[in-house]
Amino acid sequence: MSRITGGEVLKRCLIQENIRYVFGVPGDQLYPFLDAIYKDERIEFITMRHEAAAAHAADAWARLTGKPGVCIGTVGPGAVNLVSGVYPAYADGIPVIVITAQNQTWQSYPDRGSQQALDQITLFKPVTKWNAVINNWKRIPELVYWAFRMALTGRPGPVHLDIPSDTLYQTGEEDEVEFTSPSSYRALTYPIGDLTLIDHAARMLAEAERPLIHVGGGVLRSGATQEVIQLAEYLQAPITTSVSSRGAIPEDHPLCLISACPGNGGIVAQIEADVVLVVGCRLGALDMWGRPPGWGELNKQKIIHIDISGEAIGLNRPVDIGIVGDAKSTLRNLLEALKKYTPARRENKYLQDYKNIEKAWLEGFEELSRLNTVPIHPLRVVREVREFFPRDAIAIIDGGNTSLWCFYLHRVYEPGTYLNCASGDSGHLGTGIPYSIAAKLVYPDRQVYCITGDGAFGLNIQELETVSRLKMQVIFIVMNDRAWGMIRSGQTLFYSRRHIGVDFTDIRYDKIAQAMNCYGERVIEPREIKPALKRAVESGLPAVIDVIVDRESIPPDFKTLAAIWLEGCEIPEEVRVEVEA
Repeated sequence: MSRITGGEVLKRCLIQENIRYVFGVPGDQLYPFLDAIYKDERIEFITMRHEAAAAHAADAWARLTGKPGVCIGTVGPGAVNLVSGVYPAYADGIPVIVITAQNQTWQSYPDRGSQQALDQITLFKPVTKWNAVINNWKRIPELVYWAFRMALTGRPGPVHLDIPSDTLYQTGEEDEVEFTSPSSYRALTYPIGDLTLIDHAARMLAEAERPLIHVGGGVLRSGATQEVIQLAEYLQAPITTSVSSRGAIPEDHPLCLISACPGNGGIVAQIEADVVLVVGCRLGALDMWGRPPGWGELNKQKIIHIDISGEAIGLNRPVDIGIVGDAKSTLRNLLEALKKYTPARRENKYLQDYKNIEKAWLEGFEELSRLNTVPIHPLRVVREVREFFPRDAIAIIDGGNTSLWCFYLHRVYEPGTYLNCASGDSGHLGTGIPYSIAAKLVYPDRQVYCITGDGAFGLNIQELETVSRLKMQVIFIVMNDRAWGMIRSGQTLFYSRRHIGVDFTDIRYDKIAQAMNCYGERVIEPREIKPALKRAVESGLPAVIDVIVDRESIPPDFKTLAAIWLEGCEIPEEVRVEVEA
């Protein structure tokens, strides 16, 4: 048998898990691992310009494929830079394998004064499910297998392996390490909910007059979109989605109602439902904690909660039936049980009322999106972009106010075609470009576009070079209000326009794009939006459309979000009056 390095062992373990890409920034401690990748066509290293962007890309790969993403960083600064990209994956339950190089075993834990020394195990504990140091090359398979098992068991999440450089450089005989298939060290199927509880839930839904289904990101990660739709159609129950599960049902499906904003049909349906089936969702802040005023009264509205993790059930609202299980298999069994208690329903007599409320709510936004004003109203940009790209294009949304404007008029029609920096519990800006890179790797033959605020775009703007180097055509539409727009909006509304720390100078993002071998164009007139998009696509290059938007336009539901974020705070009277108005 031949001698192999620890780096080669690590690579082989990843290939067994069908890992296609590793995202990161190289370092000399990682040479043996990088060289092993260089020699193998089955796996590719994607060089990013910043480690945070590498973690974001690995996160997006996992969100879109359902398979763990992998990112790496070198010791000290590289590891620190990874953390901010790992945090959104941790907040949203996304499986990512985070690998950091460490100084040699003889000078680490505790450190003896070596350069770039850092206790990386402690650093990553708050943003990972599990982590470990690999101090001997023979333990690489064991601990890599352990990492994948932890990342994919229960509620998914990122895990961290800290590997001293001498472990990667160490060599030994190939037959000294044992490789095995994933089926021998982790479960490849997920648990089905308790059948007795499923039967109780079926009976409760069958007896409901106004059933409603509310789905979270767990439905997408389970691949349970068809099961949700089939169950909803059988019951003629409306579906509302959390912000993290948009695309679980086509948003032009007759049973889909837009939720998350007061006064629209989805919220009214949530309040009036007598039985709510919650699937794969923790009912967090953007779900109004599952409580009034966005939901029915606790002693009247019944809740059935299905989640892969028992920790999420009843977390923010008491439940009547809690079922721990995989969404896909549990919903399939629930539908079969439901057929014993009720035939398929033909209609929901309340649905049209909700649809009418929703239509009236949307009409105001549609009207704003037709304005020909200069600077351009943000909703004009959103409508023009959504109309330009096909239903199956992959949309990435990044930014504060940008995310709110897109929520109103940017419809999502297929699962896995939408990623938003605000789609979960982190609300992490700067994900737009790295998410787009991963999306293009997953779907090389589909159009990928990103609508982003200028502040969010600037956080990882250096990754335009990565997009160009990889010859990816992604179209970036920058909603340029020359400010941290969401924070500026709050200071406008609540602090008598006392703006501090929020305004930028005018930056030509189109010219930055040109300097990075991309197509760039600035748009000032509304009528030029679609022609600019057409020219961008025809260029065959990655492109940046720098659109000057009205910085004084504030999303109508900004105050509602402020009320959620500021709940319980001793805020100035002028703020309280505005929020409660």
